[in-house]
Amino acid sequence: MEEASGVGAGAGDTGNEADRSWLRARARAAGSWTRVVTVAGLLAGWLVIAQAALLASLVQRVAADGAGLRELGGLLAGLLVVLLLRAGCTAVQEWAAAETAHRVHRAARERLYQHLLALGPAGIARHAPGGLASAVVEQVAALGPYVARYQPQMVITVLVPLAIVVAVALVDWLAALLLLLAAPLIPAFMALVGMGAEAVSRTQHQALARLGGYFLDRLQGLDLLRHLGRADDEARTLESVGEAYRRRSMAVLRVAFLSSAVLEFFSSVAIALVAVYIGMGLLGYLALGPAPELTLFSGLFVLLLAPEFFQPLRQLAQHYHDRAAALGAAAELRRLEETPSPMPPGGDEQPPGAAPAIELSGVTVAGDTGAPILADLALSIPAGQAVLVTGASGSGKTTLLHVVAAFREPDRGEVRIDGTSLGTLDRAAWQQRLGWLAQVPHLFPASVRSNLDPGDHGVDTGTLEHALERAGARAFTARLAQGLDTPLDERGGGLSGGEGQRLALARALVRRAPVLLVDEPTASLDPETADHVSETLRAEAARGATVIIASHAAEQFPWVNRVITLTGGRITGDRHA
Repeated sequence: MEEASGVGAGAGDTGNEADRSWLRARARAAGSWTRVVTVAGLLAGWLVIAQAALLASLVQRVAADGAGLRELGGLLAGLLVVLLLRAGCTAVQEWAAAETAHRVHRAARERLYQHLLALGPAGIARHAPGGLASAVVEQVAALGPYVARYQPQMVITVLVPLAIVVAVALVDWLAALLLLLAAPLIPAFMALVGMGAEAVSRTQHQALARLGGYFLDRLQGLDLLRHLGRADDEARTLESVGEAYRRRSMAVLRVAFLSSAVLEFFSSVAIALVAVYIGMGLLGYLALGPAPELTLFSGLFVLLLAPEFFQPLRQLAQHYHDRAAALGAAAELRRLEETPSPMPPGGDEQPPGAAPAIELSGVTVAGDTGAPILADLALSIPAGQAVLVTGASGSGKTTLLHVVAAFREPDRGEVRIDGTSLGTLDRAAWQQRLGWLAQVPHLFPASVRSNLDPGDHGVDTGTLEHALERAGARAFTARLAQGLDTPLDERGGGLSGGEGQRLALARALVRRAPVLLVDEPTASLDPETADHVSETLRAEAARGATVIIASHAAEQFPWVNRVITLTGGRITGDRHA
């Protein structure tokens, strides 16, 4: 069925084949747990044969032979044991399926997290936050049922009905033939129905990612929308986007219900044919093949097994949607994982421990549209120099900081640290030597203390408070209910934008890094606090750190050694103090 359902997408569809290969690779994370699910399901299915035989024997002994309760003790005990064994196998199957899905989800999320870390700030900025959240939560969650349910059920659907038809053939070969004739029709029609299931599910996952990104962006900008009087307009737009997603979800459900309806129709027809054959044979109206030899035991045995013959196919139909959902999610997750990182690959050499000299030679960085953000940039910054990079919005200031921080690899040119190419350095170790303050700093959903010391390196309280004092953040953190242990959310909790920026600056100061990269550090601050932050950065330069500041407000930093002006990604001014 796996191959048949792929026909609708075209045999030469390399994208679908790549998605299936990616999905099989993620399924390996389950290890042997998938086999546990399969074996438990097979045992539960095979025990149905023993259960039907015992039930048929009990009815035969009571109805035809007139046996009493004492004579039925062995059969009843055997039936109880079989029922308990089936229940145990079903419980093991469910438990193993849950563990399988958990392992697949955990491995996929860890892999996705590692890739997002490799993308760095510049790479992540190219993706909508809502889309990334959807990928990590909903799309990864779609992988587990495929591995834990659909794949084992494919094996169960072949081996359990095969065992049942063999058991029926030993009693009545004509009844077994009727079951065999009906069996191929079901997967054939399910495959026809499933031809469009992958495309529908893929569209649904894409719509979910867009809806998540759209909703998160509007939620984050709700105050601004209200201020501009656009909240009602955006609410109506969000309603239409949600309605489009609802229609796509209903299309997926229609495919799922159609597949189940096809199966139920053909299995009901097949069971009815077997029942008619058994009834007419027992009543003596049919002399075809082994019909005259039917007994109450053999007839009831076949009737009890006929629905069980189609039960694995019913379960496969229930999980068939899991396959389509997993392939739709795989297409989105694979594209995300294959997004190349803009950061340079790490090397083996370690960066210098002291403040380094930084040199950019012919650095060119193209934007998403192909237009250059930085164009053939040549720049040499001696160790310990304080540099202000200024220019209009879009001139390439932030991109220059990203290149130096190894958040983004130049399309052409080279960055050298003390004469060593940045591409040959250990990128993670180099970034550990940096103090970084973004224009919109990120605060972690943790305490103030954990935000100041993200790696939990055990920095003492005195050092943290000293960094807060230097960043101009000591006053407002002292007013927090629990002090340094006050929890924050990822948007800063009750802190203002300027307070969050000063807290992020204190985090950079705690590390006493030899290189400090700062993007618009005074943009959200009042003049008094901006002067305080400027003096703090001046002190960092005075202790020997290389300080590079990107800012529109050149007048805030009169103490820098050098002012570089960017226009259209090129240096149009380079003034030394």
